[in-house]
This record gives sequence, C-alpha cells and structure tokens, in this order.
Amino acid sequence: MHIPRDNPAPRVAAHHASGEGIARIGYPIHIRTVTLLRKQQMTTSVLRLTVGGPGLAGFHSHQFDDHFKIVFPDADGTVRLPLPDGEQSLTWPRPMVTSRRYTARRHDARAGELDIDFVIHPGGVASDWAVAAEPGADVAIAGPPGAKAFPQTYDHYVFAVDTTALPAAARWLEESSPDVSAHIVVETEHADEHRYPLATREGVQVTWLAHGDGASRLAETVRALPLPAGRVFLFAAGETDDIKPLRAWAKGRLDSLFTGYWRRGVAGLED
Repeated sequence: MHIPRDNPAPRVAAHHASGEGIARIGYPIHIRTVTLLRKQQMTTSVLRLTVGGPGLAGFHSHQFDDHFKIVFPDADGTVRLPLPDGEQSLTWPRPMVTSRRYTARRHDARAGELDIDFVIHPGGVASDWAVAAEPGADVAIAGPPGAKAFPQTYDHYVFAVDTTALPAAARWLEESSPDVSAHIVVETEHADEHRYPLATREGVQVTWLAHGDGASRLAETVRALPLPAGRVFLFAAGETDDIKPLRAWAKGRLDSLFTGYWRRGVAGLED
C-alpha cells in the first residue's frame, strides 16, 4: 500500500488510529543544512547529537522509526550535496558521496531540534565523524523519505531490537499511550546500555540481553515469549542476520515489520 506524499502528518495519524496493515506514506524529500547544537554521551557506546537551527524548518517526522541520511564531507573536506528533483526524490552526485542512515530519535518542531543517536565503534565513518564534530558545525541531512506506518491499535506489541534500533523503540515507547501493552527485547554489546533512557509504561516489560561470544540470543528469546491473547504486532530491527530467524516464526502468527539496520562486515547497508 502506498499513500502519496501530500499532507503526511494527518495521513500517518489516521493510519495509526484506524488503518490496516503497513502503509508507506511518503514525505516531501529535502536536503538541508542544520547546525550541531550539543552532544551528550548517553551510554558507553551511544552518543547523542542534537541539531537544529533555521535549516530544520519544514522537517517531517511522524513515525517512530523515520530515518534520514547524513551526508559526510569528502576526504578533502568538500561537501557535495544531492539536488532536489521535485518533491519526491533527490539527484545524488557522482561519484557517490558518503552517507549513512539515522533514526529521528526526537523531533521538536517548535524548539527546532532533532536528536540523533550514534552507536560509537572504532573505524566507522559516521561514528568517527560524530565523535570529532563540535557544536556549531554544519550537518547536511537528506530526508526522511516517508513512514512505514502501522496501526497503534494492536492488543500487544513485541519489539526485537539491538542497540542501533534502540532509539526507534525508545521513541515509540515515549509516543505510545499510557495503557499500551508491550514486551521490548534489547540485545546490546555493552553491559551499561540499560542506562539508555526508556519511558515507563505500566504494561511494558523490557528484557536486556548481552550479545556474548559472538552469538545473538535475540531471536530465541523473542520466540520464547508468552504471547497474550488478541492481535499482536512484531517490530524487529537491527543486525540483518540476527533478526532473520524471526521472519519464519512470525509468518502466519502475527503481523510484523522487519528492518535490517546493518549487517556485519557491510558498510552503509541499504535495507
């Protein structure tokens, strides 16, 4: 199902309230330059950058896992930006610039701020850039292209995520109703990731897993969860191979949305 890009906010809200299945709701796609306002170390491996300024005006983000691309400078410091191609696409320069996808962790249109959480790891293009960036720096962002919206009317939700998808799960939890029922399973590389702030909901249980010995326990932990009666929705996001076993398990059992955020050994994965 595809919904045109005009007037995205009411369309996303309407699908959340009474839609069926997953709707791809497009947003007007823009390239914009914003300013790095501040940095905050959230956990050992998660660094939050807050950007904003006049360049953020008109930014759209209406679904918890909305993503956009950060466009990084070339090795010589040159910033080559894509060009608008109407309201539905961008024309990217050749040779292709380096970019990476990130989740809109928090978008406050009134304050003109956008939070972006980076998982820090040695040798990563985006990670190294985020660590080195200083407040006042320009940041080029493209998108988001649109939402994969699903109804917020299920009886229960299951989230299977790793640290890279934790910002999406955290935003969903903040924006969900106080009486929501959910189980969030988070697999992390570092023991202190449980310090990452999550909103408190009486009907939500959070399970933290340590990714030990190079083997993921995310899929087996989710498959062992007792599912309540009623309509259940699964959101699975993170390392592609770690969430893959859940596809067959979910098929015919519950509605689901899968997003591979990254794959071991692959730089700049496009899901």
